Amino acid sequence: MTDGALRRLLVALAEHGYEFVTVAPETQARVNRRPGNAWARDLRGVFGWSRPFRAGLLPDHLLSTMVAAGVLKDNDGTFRSAVRVSNLDDRLYVHSAFPTLEPDAVFFGPDTYRATAAVLAHLERRKSAVRRIADIGCGTGAIGITLAARCQEAELMMIDINDTALEFARVNAAAAGLADRATALHSDLLAAADGDFDLIVSNPPFMIDPLGRRYRDGGAHGYGLPVKVLEAAIDRLAPGGSLVMFTGTGIVDGEDRLRGEIEKRLEGASFTWSYAEVDPDVYGEELDTPAYEDAERIALAVVTVERPIG
Repeated sequence: MTDGALRRLLVALAEHGYEFVTVAPETQARVNRRPGNAWARDLRGVFGWSRPFRAGLLPDHLLSTMVAAGVLKDNDGTFRSAVRVSNLDDRLYVHSAFPTLEPDAVFFGPDTYRATAAVLAHLERRKSAVRRIADIGCGTGAIGITLAARCQEAELMMIDINDTALEFARVNAAAAGLADRATALHSDLLAAADGDFDLIVSNPPFMIDPLGRRYRDGGAHGYGLPVKVLEAAIDRLAPGGSLVMFTGTGIVDGEDRLRGEIEKRLEGASFTWSYAEVDPDVYGEELDTPAYEDAERIALAVVTVERPIG
């Protein structure tokens, strides 16, 4: 893929008034199975619903931009886009096409919207200035980019171990006009990042994923990676700095084991913190899989940790 051509694709779609809210994979599969939805009929069908399309559907300038970006798949005259494009907060973001089965797939979906709303709510409550932001496991960079657009003097570090995610994040930041303030950094958590941060945000993978996809696999018990994010972040908060992590966990026999692990690590520390379950029942289809045979539900939570100023 070519960064410049991908950015031009986003600009061109914006000029066409393109908008698409990406839904959960199960919803996308259901909608695409409906009669009449086998082929794309418009831009949303191509770049949102990831449907195949025939020659003549797209304007020539869009097709040539896709070719230049390396995202046009051609199978004997049947075309597909290798990327999806979604809107959030009046900006467009490029990410992986549906279905996201590849190990380096970059996911954007309902949790992206939820996580962004959670960090924006926290930003409204903050009293101190935000000069440095880190987005750990940034994916498309959407969360950090939305924050940096509001904190107009802040430096944004978008961090991931997935090179495809970092490419998309660079493109999305440039399309948002943030190329001069946003850096995409290949790093395992904050290992390669320097200095402290006023605001650290993360929407880490939290599922038990047999396929081991980076965007989805949360490690041990599904909450292994969120716990590692917490441990790395609290050591790098500047005075008055805060961590906002949007995550999830399986609940087993009424027990939230993620919360228990967080309590262990913050017990007796000087941080102010909170743990709020914000959706008690998501991804119910996963309860039919062996990985979740002991879970009674999967919940979403927002973890906030703040370092005192003094």
